Amino acid sequence: MKPPNGRPRDPRIDEAVLRAAADLVVEVGYAELTIAAIADRAGTSKPAIYRRWPSKAHLLHEAAFPAGEDRLALPDTGSLVDDLAEMLRRTAAAFADPVARAITPGLLAEFAADPPLHPALLDRFGGSWKLFHDRIVLAAERDEVRADVDPDVLIETLAGASLMRLILGGDPLDERWVSETTNLMIKGIAR
Repeated sequence: MKPPNGRPRDPRIDEAVLRAAADLVVEVGYAELTIAAIADRAGTSKPAIYRRWPSKAHLLHEAAFPAGEDRLALPDTGSLVDDLAEMLRRTAAAFADPVARAITPGLLAEFAADPPLHPALLDRFGGSWKLFHDRIVLAAERDEVRADVDPDVLIETLAGASLMRLILGGDPLDERWVSETTNLMIKGIAR
């Protein structure tokens, strides 16, 4: 095997940059945050950051949703109602995090301006969403869900409900909200 070219990257720089990005985006917001400010706070350079992340959006997405950490991973509850409620709980918790709340409006704007960015960033959640997709398909096979329900649309609806509530600054996404939203979805999709 051919050895890698150049020096290996220092993981301490990665950690310092991610921490600086997370802290700063909460302090100043997505729009006002610059790579220069992140580099300054992390004690590194802009080129060092751009060698690791191709854009501010990529960097902040990883700061909010660290690689290898999947907050949306679901236990198998064995119940469609419980699966829906747990998916809502986990989505709400992931997006209620202060860093995620701070980046969400800016990322949504970036997605509109750069369509390939959206699937690249959402790929991080692919495993959880595939698992939940498969559970909805299984629930349809067990006759718990109408056969014409599109699992991807249901997942988008779950995520969208959580995001809209957070963006609009409504009440917290508490158990009452999870229960009411789950009931609404079940009554809309159950046979």
